[in-house]
Amino acid sequence: MMIMVRAIVRPEKADDVLAALMDNGYPAVTKYSVAGRGKQRGIKIGEVTYDEIPKTMLMSVVKAEDKDFVINTIMDAARSGTKGAFGDGKIFVTDVEDVYTISSGINEAAPVEEA
Repeated sequence: MMIMVRAIVRPEKADDVLAALMDNGYPAVTKYSVAGRGKQRGIKIGEVTYDEIPKTMLMSVVKAEDKDFVINTIMDAARSGTKGAFGDGKIFVTDVEDVYTISSGINEAAPVEEA
């Protein structure tokens, strides 16, 4: 079984997360620039309220047994300081039913058949 990990992180932490994943054997990542807000409903600086904060979404599909390692790698690299801070981001994990490589048509999520 495979899972999809979507991590929404501070843009200035995205390269740290990408490097940590690469260094630990998880080079396959899709990167998006996104904007949004969490429970704090944006931020207010003086008289200006910023409803949507720029973030980076990193998306990767990994084997289910690697889930905890990948999540901990992302959290360690994305966390601000030693204890973290509001706005450091979120990680969402979902099951992946199938994964097809377009060029070969191979279903990478299918169980390997023994001969």
